[in-house]
Amino acid sequence: MSAYSSNLKSHIDIHSEDKPFSCEVCDTTFNDGTDMQRHMRIHSGDKTLRCEVCDDMFRGSSHLKVHMRVHSGDKQFRCEVCDKMFRGSSHLKVHMRIHTGEKPFKCEVCEKMFSHGSHLKRHMRVHTGDKPFKCELCDKMFRGSSHLKVHMRIHTGEEPFKCEFCDKMFKHSSNLKRHLMTHTGYKPFKCEVCNKMFSDSGILKKHMRLHTGEKPFKCGVCDKMFTQHGVLKGHMKIHTGEKPFKCELCLKRFANSNHLKVHMRIHTGDKPFKCKVCDKVFRQSSALNLHMMIHTGEKPFKCEICDKRFRRSSHLMDHMKIHTGDKAIDM
Repeated sequence: MSAYSSNLKSHIDIHSEDKPFSCEVCDTTFNDGTDMQRHMRIHSGDKTLRCEVCDDMFRGSSHLKVHMRVHSGDKQFRCEVCDKMFRGSSHLKVHMRIHTGEKPFKCEVCEKMFSHGSHLKRHMRVHTGDKPFKCELCDKMFRGSSHLKVHMRIHTGEEPFKCEFCDKMFKHSSNLKRHLMTHTGYKPFKCEVCNKMFSDSGILKKHMRLHTGEKPFKCGVCDKMFTQHGVLKGHMKIHTGEKPFKCELCLKRFANSNHLKVHMRIHTGDKPFKCKVCDKVFRQSSALNLHMMIHTGEKPFKCEICDKRFRRSSHLMDHMKIHTGDKAIDM
């Protein structure tokens, strides 16, 4: 039989319903024994083809061929909508879902839809509680590798996101985005109760709890309630005694990275918060806010018995001892 007639016969078999070769694992049938052998590598995990550049292994020649474009930089497939180029047709197909809005992968638990199978797989960990990615420094577990990568910046101190206006660095792009609004002054989110404006909807949501009194986060140990999950998380370290953040200069330990960051200013002498009225500088924004009350005359803490007002809650507490009969110095 000539090569031509052999190829023709193989092609005719594609159209034929006769598929005599059956996979013993999943019962998929094939016209050709070679096709079945290639298919079996899916079940066996057998990868026989090696990339000569990086030694990665592949099941089929087509997979290797697509992979080689990583090294050659060859991108043959173009998106007709945005002109972005891709190495493989499958990559282009997935990309097109951005434009079409197609989300073919559905969560069977909550019916949420996803454009990528990998996104659905990661989402399922919300329901299963599975956290397969572990920090080797503090043993904290994460659902996704990207979450672990971001977490590692706490230990490394890496701040890859830089403000173009003041050169301040940030660990998260979302923090940089929020910070940029301090330069632009853009605050699109308004509190309907007190008219205060916010740069972020999440901050407005947290602010609203001041008006509603809502404290949705409860400590499972002492039943104390909190307005924010992050505050509860920090509070829990009181019970566990956990202080994973260490000052490398004096070896003092802290429950969270922000406390360590503020503490480091003792060693560096850094006082980044400046009063615009008298130019006095402070290590912490809270200290500046308290100081500003001297200029504004604001005294937000009121004695319910005699109506005397105070700048600090601690001053009010000391004052209350006058009414209770405890010895105290009136502020």
